[in-house]
Amino acid sequence: MPDKKTILTYEGLKELEKELDYLKGKKRKEIAEKIKKAISFGDISENSEYDEAKNEQAAIESKIAKLETSLRNAEVIDDETIKTDRVSIGCKVKIIDLDYNEEEIYQIVGSMEADPSRQRISDESPVGNALLGKKVGEKVEVAAPLGFMKFKILEISK
Repeated sequence: MPDKKTILTYEGLKELEKELDYLKGKKRKEIAEKIKKAISFGDISENSEYDEAKNEQAAIESKIAKLETSLRNAEVIDDETIKTDRVSIGCKVKIIDLDYNEEEIYQIVGSMEADPSRQRISDESPVGNALLGKKVGEKVEVAAPLGFMKFKILEISK
């Protein structure tokens, strides 16, 4: 089965490349030092420091492999091709929550870049998916874990 395409903004691509460099460089060296130190304690068969370091190493190697696969299958959204007539991946959407009368601005991004604390929501999330393809002025109703949410799209920008 072919790997899934990873949709990224240019900024997201740079962030993932930076994370991968950190993991392959500094983090690998830190873990190698932990393993070396744990081995120096003697018998590794009952050495919790060694087990912990080896588990951390396995987790980091798994993360590196995932990042490499994602970057290999990356489809970078070109800012120049983002249209603002409809909501699409890469654009920013200003909405108003019709229940609470609160405005929010979200950037729709691929799942690898999603970070709700930075107002970046995945195109695969309930809200992100519901907004895709909509125009300014359209109302959107989203089924969320806490019930239905109602939004109106106020603005779409790059």
